Amino acid sequence: MKNKNVWVLLILLLTGVVLGGFIGNVTEGIPALSWLSFGESFGLNTPLVLDFGILVVTFGLSIRITMAGIIGVVLALLVYRWL
Repeated sequence: MKNKNVWVLLILLLTGVVLGGFIGNVTEGIPALSWLSFGESFGLNTPLVLDFGILVVTFGLSIRITMAGIIGVVLALLVYRWL
């Protein structure tokens, strides 16, 4: 049995998410492929700002899950399994 590296899985998953998000954005205006950009966004709509006087810290997180992103993650998992 092969010893699979967790870092390889993480890199593949991140690649699948990024490429899926990119494909979802590109196909947004194409009627036949617009279903790839269907999804939902969640997170902080307005960033959380902590002002300590001499230090200002801003927190923000927004995640958009699309059909293309899900397909990218599934493909990444299949590639990882194949390796």
